[in-house]
Amino acid sequence: MGNITIIGTGNMARTIATLAVAGGNTVEIMGRDQAKADDLAKAFGGGAKAGKWGVVPAGDIVITALLYDGVVPVVVEYGDALAGKVIVDISNPFNATFEGLAHGEETSIAQEAAKVAPDGASVVKAFNTIFRNVLEKGRPNVFIAGDGAQAKASVQAFIESIGLRPLDVGGLKMAHWLEGMGVVTMGLAGNGVGHGDFALGVNEFAG
Repeated sequence: MGNITIIGTGNMARTIATLAVAGGNTVEIMGRDQAKADDLAKAFGGGAKAGKWGVVPAGDIVITALLYDGVVPVVVEYGDALAGKVIVDISNPFNATFEGLAHGEETSIAQEAAKVAPDGASVVKAFNTIFRNVLEKGRPNVFIAGDGAQAKASVQAFIESIGLRPLDVGGLKMAHWLEGMGVVTMGLAGNGVGHGDFALGVNEFAG
């Protein structure tokens, strides 16, 4: 199994950490509030531990479970501590109405994080199309995008370890469209589906 560090102590951090521990992964939690990180690590059990904010993460995979506007600043703050790591961005940069993206360009938070990441680090987009309650209770497909083959293979292995199906959509530039899928998911929740107990996925049909 893998070694996973989760930067963040919010709801998605808790959910992913719970799944990771249950899947046999080694989990480290990092948060600006050290006491909160310590308490979370104890609650997860399974050998989970709390790391110190800003130091080199123990995990080979580092998941930034943060609001979108915090991802790039944290990657900058950690700097060379992330060298050689696989950084997984799970954020959605929704605009104020949740009907579009906060950035006006054809970019993504993952692409912007890659621009400031240290040498040897690889950024992968994943988990952003899944509502937390579905991740807690269901077995959704997990779409991923990234430029590094080995980095994506590591993330795919982690996703499989927690009982989910990874689906590679291509290079990191596809992260922009995954963020767009996040917007579509919000639109479906508010309109055609009418609730958040669903996830986008792929059904394969024999020709």
